[in-house]
Amino acid sequence: MFELISYERFRDTPKVRFFDITIPASNARDLVYHEGPAISPHNTADDFWQFYLHPNQEDNLLALSGGRTFYLVNFQWEKSFHIVRLEAGKEILRIPPGTFHRSISDADGSVVLNQAVRAVETTIQKEFRVYNSKEIPKLYEVTSSKASPPKVHNLTPRWGHAA
Repeated sequence: MFELISYERFRDTPKVRFFDITIPASNARDLVYHEGPAISPHNTADDFWQFYLHPNQEDNLLALSGGRTFYLVNFQWEKSFHIVRLEAGKEILRIPPGTFHRSISDADGSVVLNQAVRAVETTIQKEFRVYNSKEIPKLYEVTSSKASPPKVHNLTPRWGHAA
């Protein structure tokens, strides 16, 4: 299951705070900048949702500025579809391998740091494939407007794509 991880503030000086945001097993860093209300991965030309899925990578995401809403689907979870709001300076969102995920930034965009944990044998090309929900019936079924509502964390629910 995904997890929201707290981190520690370890020092304050006038107008400055220091935080330890270390993910101990992390062996890769990604900085992801969304300009404006970006969607990643973007919808298809016929407006179907697309998702990433990393078979050999755990994501550990910290919003540094702005906010981002994540749509997570994992068929191994008791409730397979979750929507999680990530605000700047709050928790780190851990997304386990094998989880379909996509995100939408706030109107002013966002910057997110990912302290990934990648299996040694993996490559970026293998991990950053895009999956079209139209081509995966079970994925489309749980994310469509006709599906039961997802479990929502830290926001007002809005979900589903045109059926």
